Amino acid sequence: MLRIRHEVNGGPEVLFAEEVDRPGAGAGEVLIRVEAVGVTLPTVRKVREGSEPIPFGGEVAGEIVATGAGVTAFAIGDRVTGLCFADAYAEFAVLNTAMTSRIPDGASAVEAVALVRSGLVARGAYEAARMEPGESVLVTAAASAVGTLALQYAKAGGAARVVAAVSSADKADFVRGLGADEVVLYEDADWGAPYDVILDGVGGDLLGPAVRALATGGRLVAFSSGGGTVEAYELLVRGASVIGFQIRAIAVGKPELYDRWLRELWQMRNAGTLQTAVHEEIPLGEAARAHTLIEQRRNLGKVILVP
Repeated sequence: MLRIRHEVNGGPEVLFAEEVDRPGAGAGEVLIRVEAVGVTLPTVRKVREGSEPIPFGGEVAGEIVATGAGVTAFAIGDRVTGLCFADAYAEFAVLNTAMTSRIPDGASAVEAVALVRSGLVARGAYEAARMEPGESVLVTAAASAVGTLALQYAKAGGAARVVAAVSSADKADFVRGLGADEVVLYEDADWGAPYDVILDGVGGDLLGPAVRALATGGRLVAFSSGGGTVEAYELLVRGASVIGFQIRAIAVGKPELYDRWLRELWQMRNAGTLQTAVHEEIPLGEAARAHTLIEQRRNLGKVILVP
């Protein structure tokens, strides 16, 4: 099978394709023939900034072709999506059943990858913010896969004002089409503050300005891999808070809540409350081009590799 990996850390140019044997499914695992793979900013960052090469994890979707010992909830032929912890950029991938869910009839593998993981992160960040109807919300990385769904969650939750923060003006019409009332650029001196809630998918150098844009009693939910430093004084003078969120903690620690959010996610999609945005479907062998799109922040929505 075809697999993408890297032997040194660096930019997209370090990625290469190789032919390897198809993996097997171990106990509690399923093997799928991959139809779609999600490319994420955290993965792109790990390739460039990591201390050593690591196997690509990521969101995948496809058809089960083999099951491991003890697997009873899934069968060969089921169409599923889930989180693969190693070798996700490949024609076949192994999923732990705890991180696997069925794709409903009528939905494609590409749509499942664009909706499920990003939607669960957006939903979790929204819940962590304890948003109340009538509040103002700023979403950073608003043109990303998570950001586009976070905008829609805020709108559906009754936010009085939803503002999208993006890297360039050419993304403005796109995020307005997904529910943003206003658009600001990261480089703007004024972000239209103050905000009751900020859902931050960027971190790093933008975390400071984001905290300073909080209203009194405001809440910032940090769900990116970008890190960043928060000055305690900035929280003190605003009576504000910063909350970290990671969907894996819900999947592992609160599986019933994870399953409920998953069901609601597809229900909202079927009702038209949530719509996915796919920037481009790129052949697996062109993974370097997908990483370039993400690294240059040119994507509008999800970038997906298709074996």
